[in-house]
Amino acid sequence: MDLKPYINRWVILGALGTAGTLLLITLISIGWTAPRFAPTVGLASADLTMIPAPTHTPQFVPTPTPDPFLGTATLPADTIGIGGYVQINGTEGAGLRIRSAAGLNSETVFRGEESEVFLVKDGPQTADGYTWWYLVASYDQNRAGWAVADFLAVVPPP
Repeated sequence: MDLKPYINRWVILGALGTAGTLLLITLISIGWTAPRFAPTVGLASADLTMIPAPTHTPQFVPTPTPDPFLGTATLPADTIGIGGYVQINGTEGAGLRIRSAAGLNSETVFRGEESEVFLVKDGPQTADGYTWWYLVASYDQNRAGWAVADFLAVVPPP
């Protein structure tokens, strides 16, 4: 079977014309039937929050206030005192040496970890230019000793 008489330029042009017409009809029908998306966002207003500049807060010296029921003075919340709780703070992860007696030359009993909480049982004592407090871990009575106040922060009771 010889196909040469059926393939000429008029057949090819007709096939291309038919394909183009079908493509045009498809594109037009998709354009007419597709939903129109209109942008719903126009100009949006911006909210501006003004944050006031920090002001200087004067420092005050805490003084004990008398407790009318006990007849004694109670310490301010940020002052270390016997019966209060303290947390090791400011050692940058190195921990704090807890000693057998107040003073730098006394034996180190153990090392208290950063953020560890202790109960204050005795003190203060002054030795070697530091103020020392006797601390006891509430979870282990064997973890007890003297610590420098410079690395202790007052915390609320657990």
